[in-house]
Amino acid sequence: MAEEQQVIVAGAGPTGLLNALGLAQQGVVVTVVERASALQDSPRAMVYHWATLGGLARLGVLDDALRTGFRKQDYAYRVRRTGEIIEYGLSALEGTVRHPYNLHLGQGALAQVILRHLETFENARVLWDHEVTAVSQNREGVEVTVRNKSGDKVLRAPWLVGADGAGSKVRGEAGLGFDGMTWPERFVATNVRFPDDRPGWAQSTFYVDDVYGAIIAKIDESGEHGLWRYTYMEDDALPAESAAERLPKFLANVFGEDTAHGTELVALSPYRMHQRSASSYRAGRVLLVGDAAHATNPTGGLGLTMGLFDSYVLNEALGAVIQGRADEGILDVYADLRRRAFLEKASPRASANKRLLFHSSDPVKLDQDLEAFRRMSRDPEFAAKRLYFTKTLETPSLLAL
Repeated sequence: MAEEQQVIVAGAGPTGLLNALGLAQQGVVVTVVERASALQDSPRAMVYHWATLGGLARLGVLDDALRTGFRKQDYAYRVRRTGEIIEYGLSALEGTVRHPYNLHLGQGALAQVILRHLETFENARVLWDHEVTAVSQNREGVEVTVRNKSGDKVLRAPWLVGADGAGSKVRGEAGLGFDGMTWPERFVATNVRFPDDRPGWAQSTFYVDDVYGAIIAKIDESGEHGLWRYTYMEDDALPAESAAERLPKFLANVFGEDTAHGTELVALSPYRMHQRSASSYRAGRVLLVGDAAHATNPTGGLGLTMGLFDSYVLNEALGAVIQGRADEGILDVYADLRRRAFLEKASPRASANKRLLFHSSDPVKLDQDLEAFRRMSRDPEFAAKRLYFTKTLETPSLLAL
């Protein structure tokens, strides 16, 4: 089978671009196809846990990402019913890990950083306005039919990486299921500007309430007022197109009328939440990564965290297979380990996070659930152990097996 590239990557989000970059750095000829005409910047992921930063460093993009975003160490849980504030931070990790902080940076901004690096490689290209419409494969490779303004064309390669999101066309064409459940509520992610000098509000705050629960995290420090991500939950029966009209009520009940009136809405994105996993992360010469492989509600920021950990191990393993440094059976190991990491660790933790934050109507259970965070605030050793959870979501290099 003749081909112009060795790998086709479907999707130009952070996971797709990271896989393309890692492959390009290994000398692999890679083509990214993306149905949009440019990078997307709708409100989505924006917190990158400390454990993911080593992988960004290995791929050479961390320094630029840190310059574009900012480092963060503090967390707070605020309980609406009682007024309790529980504060803790990542300082407990100092001296034990290389990057004892999280990175706050909009997902679109991270994708832009990665794209700038990718564009320096002559063996990589990104085809915008190219939508995947069909995928077929045989033992030698894949054929990907894409539609652009000029019509349909077929791209061929030995391998295809599906990084095209939770609604993945690649996954569907590969005949893989997407098992799990969809939450009955809607999340609304917004980017808003409001004053930074609100006393007692950490740069990442979890506002605990079964009506006005919210995830509130600072994105950047530009302008007179900082840009913040404010994500809340509402009844999915309400019309999504009028979500912006309901936002002031949520802000007023959380921050007070003055802050609500002084808030500038920059962007808003309503979406459904899922806890789902593909039935396999490999189907022959098709490999899945990121949201195409698994989808989780965003409470705790584990969605893109898992996509980054997928990408770090996949691009290295696939490059080794292409160059004859590893048997392709290593890709089955990738598929198995990453699926297990999602189903056994990330998805249960994200579900527990959501129940704590947004479904806290039982005061006895809530008090029990919060006790671990109270202990983190006063016991650095215990805090370090709890904070190490995100590191357990990582799969070490498969080349060392």
